[in-house]
Amino acid sequence: MNQDAQIRLLITGGTIDKCYNELTGELYFTQSHLPQMLKQGHCKTNIELETLMLKDSLEMEVTDRDIILQACQQSSQSLIIITHGTDTMTLTAKHLAMQIKDKTIVLLGAMVPYVFKQSDSLFNLGSAITAVQCLSAGVYITMNGKVFPWNQVAKNKQQGIFVRL
Repeated sequence: MNQDAQIRLLITGGTIDKCYNELTGELYFTQSHLPQMLKQGHCKTNIELETLMLKDSLEMEVTDRDIILQACQQSSQSLIIITHGTDTMTLTAKHLAMQIKDKTIVLLGAMVPYVFKQSDSLFNLGSAITAVQCLSAGVYITMNGKVFPWNQVAKNKQQGIFVRL
């Protein structure tokens, strides 16, 4: 564990980390793309990565959210970023916000996997890295260049964006 890390980045899966099977057309997980993404973005911030799971957020259960909660609570860093699937990101944000008041937590995801050319993943990751360093304690979601408090955001599935409530 890197005790000097400024930010803890917890990896949970979601579209951001999915790969594409050209034969079946299915999306699946192998390993996280986050180390490669940080390198590609020339990130110089001291970040400690931890993979908790690689799951589609539609498959997440309360036990998975509890694993994320425990990792946040046990983190020595007060700045935490969580990659997450977009479909249930707001549920996990609420779960964390009910229990954690003294850390800054930013969740992000992607509508298009990192491995696709037109992915929004790098932009969303960069936004989260910047946001977590600028925000006060609380739980937030950053997508599409916007930052939302956890209880003022919803996914608009028809438009494929997150909107303020």
